[in-house]
Amino acid sequence: MTGIAFEDFVPGSVIEGGPLTVTEAEIVAFAAEFDPQPFHLDAEAAKATFVGHLIGSGWQTAGFGMRLLQEHVFRGATSMGSPGITELRWLRPVLPGDRLSISVRVETCRVSNSKPDRGFVVFAMTVLNGDGKAVMTQDFSVMFARRGAAPLPPRAVVPADDAPLAEATDVERLPFLEAAPIGTTRDLGRHRFTPEAITAFARAYDPQAFHLDPDAARHTHFGGLCASGWHTAAAWMKRLHITRERDIVHTARSGPVPQLGPSPGFRDMRWRAPVYAGDTIRYTCTLVDKRATASRPGWGLATHENTGVNQRGETVFAFTGTVFWQWSP
Repeated sequence: MTGIAFEDFVPGSVIEGGPLTVTEAEIVAFAAEFDPQPFHLDAEAAKATFVGHLIGSGWQTAGFGMRLLQEHVFRGATSMGSPGITELRWLRPVLPGDRLSISVRVETCRVSNSKPDRGFVVFAMTVLNGDGKAVMTQDFSVMFARRGAAPLPPRAVVPADDAPLAEATDVERLPFLEAAPIGTTRDLGRHRFTPEAITAFARAYDPQAFHLDPDAARHTHFGGLCASGWHTAAAWMKRLHITRERDIVHTARSGPVPQLGPSPGFRDMRWRAPVYAGDTIRYTCTLVDKRATASRPGWGLATHENTGVNQRGETVFAFTGTVFWQWSP
């Protein structure tokens, strides 16, 4: 691992970078692939939604933050990945034409107790728009190789199962949030991470060696090409919408369909194991809390716990999210 090391970071230091200009075409393309909600897809259709105008997906904003992080904080080099995010907040929408920049503070640095070839750096990042207003904040940690330390052997990569992947056909009625039972889990189905999709996402949002180049990835501690954590998260969103679309059709046959609004953020996102090229991840979403919102009559805020499990039964991904959800008809 070259180009950046654990020793390059000092607690209290601040690193800034940007700008990155967001285009309407990028917003719509990302939404079409991962987050096809009207307020991300079409400026005219967005007028009739909770938001009222076209905005970028929050997951794409996180991806743009990662691209700026890799360019300016990692100095274009490759880290050893991130174990997760303590908290992320989407504070303002990202609009077409916004010029994004980052301000990143180094909070703490510590050497790994179990793996002496690496250390953990905790960062607090703010993504700002061209007016200098915060659009997203994120508290997270990243692993970096220690300069001069002998690297541990790469992981042994288990070949993935390439059995055909059929789309599920199950449906459930979508309740308004007031009537939604706490503890209900929705199976969101499975997503396979192909090498082509992994590298395409990495080029756009997370250009680190173990996401971009199979040969280079084999010489990292991961031992093989693996998906960006943000790709894993975006695929969860993709599966949510694919499953929800079936449920919308089913629900509309007998009554009104509750709308979803945007998400203010999430917490405790954990990338527990790499997602390798060829892996198939099954996602689930469980409603764990709900409340009506005083500021948005007719709407509530839902809290949901989410997991991704690979074909070997290993949990590779988990987080607790929140989303605006219509409270009652």
